Amino acid sequence: MKKVDYLSPIGVIEITGTEEAIYDVSYTDKQQVEYAFKENLPHAVKDCYTQLDEYFTGERMEFDLPFKLEGTPFQQEVWQALREIPYGKTGSYRDIAVAIKRDKAVRAVGAANSKNKISIIFPCHRIIGASGKLTGYAGGLWRKEWLLEHEQKLLNT
Repeated sequence: MKKVDYLSPIGVIEITGTEEAIYDVSYTDKQQVEYAFKENLPHAVKDCYTQLDEYFTGERMEFDLPFKLEGTPFQQEVWQALREIPYGKTGSYRDIAVAIKRDKAVRAVGAANSKNKISIIFPCHRIIGASGKLTGYAGGLWRKEWLLEHEQKLLNT
């Protein structure tokens, strides 16, 4: 398992993976890069770094990466449903519950969403409250707001 730090407009993001898959894409509190990009990084990690760069520069709207997420079957369903929310759009926990045919599992969807280890790529930032307000986000609401504005701005250009 190898790590690399990606310096994004919303802080340092740590990517963890192997040659075959990405395991974690997480926000950090780091002020600077600790794990620098190196040519000998595993293929999947280098691809993730490149695709994040393309996302932040506005060249990429969808990620195409191999990943490995460990979780319950329910969590896996929720995380896959997150990937169905289009770039620049938002959904609610209820929307995800309905999408996975578990209409009453709104709170459980929220709990599963909070355990998503592959931020941005599995776009939990696109989940907002049923009222339309921004709701909790592990990376902080300011990051969520930035990501949503970033996607909207690029869709409107």
